[in-house]
Amino acid sequence: MLYQRNDCCRFPPWAAHMQVLVCHWGRVLGWGACPQLGCPGDIVSASQFSLHLWTSGMFFSKIKMRETLKGQASMIIFAFMLPCAGCALLVSALGPTRVDALADTNVTLAVSFSGTPDPAVTWFKGHLPVVTWTVGSGVVPDVAQSQREVLRLEPNGSLTLIKVPVEYSSIYTLEMTKSGLGTACLNFTLRVYESFQNVTVALLPERVQEGTEELMLRYGMQQGVVERQLWFFNGRPLPDNLRYSVEPGSLSIHRPDRTDAGRYSVSLSNPFSSETAHVNVSVLYGPDEPRIRVRPAQDFYTSGDSLTLSCQADGSPRPTVAWTFAGQTLSLGQTGVLGLSHVQTAQRGRYTCTLLNHVTGAQRHKSISVHVYERPPGYATCYVQSEDNVHLQYGCRWSGGTPLARLSFPDLMNASSGLEEFTLTVKASRHLDGKSVTCEGVHPVGGSKCNVSANAPVDFLPAVRTHVDSEGKIVVSVSCVSEASPPALVSWYRGGEAVVSDGTEHDISEDTTRLNIRHHNVSMLLLHNLTCSCTNPLGRSIGHLHLQEPSISAFSLFPHRDGTVVTLTWEVPPTSIVTGFDIQMSGPDLPSEDGRRSPNTYRTILPKPGSARSADILDLDPKALYRFRVVPRALMAEGQPTASHRIGPGEGLSGPAIAGIAAGIPCSIVVLLLLCGLVYMLLYSGRMKSHQARYPVSRAANKVQTTHTQTPQNLLPGGPKSPPDYNRLHQTPSSLSVAPPSFVPPPPVRVATTV
Repeated sequence: MLYQRNDCCRFPPWAAHMQVLVCHWGRVLGWGACPQLGCPGDIVSASQFSLHLWTSGMFFSKIKMRETLKGQASMIIFAFMLPCAGCALLVSALGPTRVDALADTNVTLAVSFSGTPDPAVTWFKGHLPVVTWTVGSGVVPDVAQSQREVLRLEPNGSLTLIKVPVEYSSIYTLEMTKSGLGTACLNFTLRVYESFQNVTVALLPERVQEGTEELMLRYGMQQGVVERQLWFFNGRPLPDNLRYSVEPGSLSIHRPDRTDAGRYSVSLSNPFSSETAHVNVSVLYGPDEPRIRVRPAQDFYTSGDSLTLSCQADGSPRPTVAWTFAGQTLSLGQTGVLGLSHVQTAQRGRYTCTLLNHVTGAQRHKSISVHVYERPPGYATCYVQSEDNVHLQYGCRWSGGTPLARLSFPDLMNASSGLEEFTLTVKASRHLDGKSVTCEGVHPVGGSKCNVSANAPVDFLPAVRTHVDSEGKIVVSVSCVSEASPPALVSWYRGGEAVVSDGTEHDISEDTTRLNIRHHNVSMLLLHNLTCSCTNPLGRSIGHLHLQEPSISAFSLFPHRDGTVVTLTWEVPPTSIVTGFDIQMSGPDLPSEDGRRSPNTYRTILPKPGSARSADILDLDPKALYRFRVVPRALMAEGQPTASHRIGPGEGLSGPAIAGIAAGIPCSIVVLLLLCGLVYMLLYSGRMKSHQARYPVSRAANKVQTTHTQTPQNLLPGGPKSPPDYNRLHQTPSSLSVAPPSFVPPPPVRVATTV
């Protein structure tokens, strides 16, 4: 923040008080020179003043170190903030320096000063001094002679204006001077306003015609001082346009036209008053090109109708309108409306309207012709038909009206025509296939046309639908519809023979487009091929059909996110005989017929009608494995089931099972090694026992010749071995890794002794 006062010393009053205090007590205590805030002409900011205060603090600190008692006394005295004088002369405003005043009221340009008790005061109005005085002196302030009734100086140097007139708006400057302290200055801007009275707006010229050079709007008032003026057009601020020129006290419109007509307003304001004045501007023009309207708007009118003619044109003032017919004036006024009721053919002719601007004298004329006839109602209609399925008969109808409408078929190269309704029979030929033939209806008021084309039957596909009737029979409905004009006649064949309605097994609709076949047995419906033939005079189209057994062409499964719901969708071949579907599932909750649970056992969980093509299966276990398929059915006959779709976790080992196997493999190897070691120890123990000491025998026994016969199964390499004694080892066969061998006693031995 900067503290500035024109050309005088510029720093805040509180900063001066602080410096005065420091200077005064510095001299009293003998400190010497004091720090300075600045000099006249400097600009002192808050940061600069903070630096001065810090410098003063450093000054106090040095003195305190040298003279402690004096420093303590100086701080106590500084706390009381005693004022001082003689350091600087300061002057400041006790309010805003820009003052707005209402005329004939008192206003004071209030000031305050410090630094000296008796400065010399001079007030300037612009560059002219109007008041001089020395504060505190007993001399009366010197006020200019012509302004003594208005100007008054206050004891503190403030200037008061008594019932200030408007002409006292000016810049006022206060200058305070004190010898040795310089000069302090302060500027005030005083603006004096009057309240608005009787504001009006005038037009120059008063009557404006479109295309004139310029229109001026000038405002005037009985009294008032304008600080701001705003112009409005129809309640909105005046648009930015080069055609408008705004000057103090006026608005000019260059080359005004009809768009400039409206309400203009000027808003005048100052700090104490505001006023708005209005004026309506009219621009003379016209009449423009007349506009004639007929209601109801028609090309002609029938006898007895009523109609209204209106003639209007833009103009200011509004022009008058006169209607004339056959030299007679029928109406005169500003509405321009002429009503004709129950018109007759004698009232057809030319009607003229004349428009007149009675101010400018300009005129315009315009005419219209009125036709009165009896027109045939509606529009012409066309058709084509055949009576013998060989010829084509084109027809057109548009009846009524006066005179009667004349009808013809020019596209058929025939000059004949007829009234109201006309038919023309031609022999069917290939070039007429798809050709658009136009019927023209001619009437004095206007014409009407219609188009018709003959078309041979186009290729088509028979459509098959199957249902079960109330007798429990399968009903196969075959439809053969081909686009053709005239409509095609349909003939039915089965296995090369014509099919006729018999009321039991075969039934043909009245329009011959649908054949119903009924039977209990599906296989009987599949014996023969069906053929339908669509013919008209322009051609023939044949459709072949072979019925199929119940089947499904496509089958899909869509699981939901949570795994508890699946949606099954399927399609059926167009010629398949299907009366229903069986939705089958295999899973954990579906036991087989023998009560056992098998993952390949399917059970029907949901029947669907033959028209169904989707099914939703609910409440499934997302952790279980399910399989689904759809079986098509025709009553009791089942078709080939669809391929199955599965949902659920994979069919292989689960994660925990695989982890268990992986952990069990090394354990199994360790156990197997232990078992092998145990078997080896058993065999080794048995072999050691076979070498133990036997009872002594006689020498004669050594000469005994022994014959020992054994079975081949007991012969082992390295001599005979005894089987292990399981009872002695206290082992059971179940504790071994393999079943123990069965023990077979040796056969009897024959011994012969020779002495």
